[in-house]
Amino acid sequence: MNADVIWTPYCGQAPDPSVLARNWNLDPWLLAALAASFVALWMWRKGPLERRAAVLALAVLAVGFVSPLCALSSALFSARTVHHVLLIAVAAPLIALALPKARTGSLAAATAVQAAVFWAWHAPQAYEAALSSDGVYWLMQLSIIGSGVWFWAAARAASAPAAVIALLAAMLLMGLLGALLTFAGTPIYAPHFGATMLYGLTPLEDQQNAGLIMWAPAAALYLFAALWRLGRMLSPPAEGAAA
Repeated sequence: MNADVIWTPYCGQAPDPSVLARNWNLDPWLLAALAASFVALWMWRKGPLERRAAVLALAVLAVGFVSPLCALSSALFSARTVHHVLLIAVAAPLIALALPKARTGSLAAATAVQAAVFWAWHAPQAYEAALSSDGVYWLMQLSIIGSGVWFWAAARAASAPAAVIALLAAMLLMGLLGALLTFAGTPIYAPHFGATMLYGLTPLEDQQNAGLIMWAPAAALYLFAALWRLGRMLSPPAEGAAA
């Protein structure tokens, strides 16, 4: 597809920077879904840690879908990348923490599925489809969140060595995708070709920024989680600590 196509992303047309701060998404169906999810997570778990995780998870989702970041992601692929990183590496682990521990199946499968879903939606044709149809857009978002929650829940339930290996694998796969986008010689995400100049970026610069976001801060979130789990494994258990 080319830059002459009129894209109709769920978050609306790319806004002018001068009005970006006023572009809040107040879709009543979205707000109702977020409120229902919050109530469900809050009522499901009574512990303070789980409830804090539920509150933070819903706050992150609100930033991604309600705040002006939603509108900015129609203009910049780098903003869309921030949005996706918030879903898979911030909201997803918080949701996994708010849910009860349960058998989640193979951690290796969860790791592979999370990476496959994330990579698949960043293929240009799949990405373009998501910005052309609200149904495909929500399939993208829900599959990214769902695969992320499965991965983080599986890592939480696994032994420390297995979790560390899986987190490092996820870090490498995220970083590899970021590196490919950073060093690509041409821009490949047509929905943003006509909007990046509003924000002082060429499409290629916007794509390179997105790659750097995946390569460094996004991958680092998995590294920090791996180091935290490794530290807990190596630390002597505190007396009276819960199992």
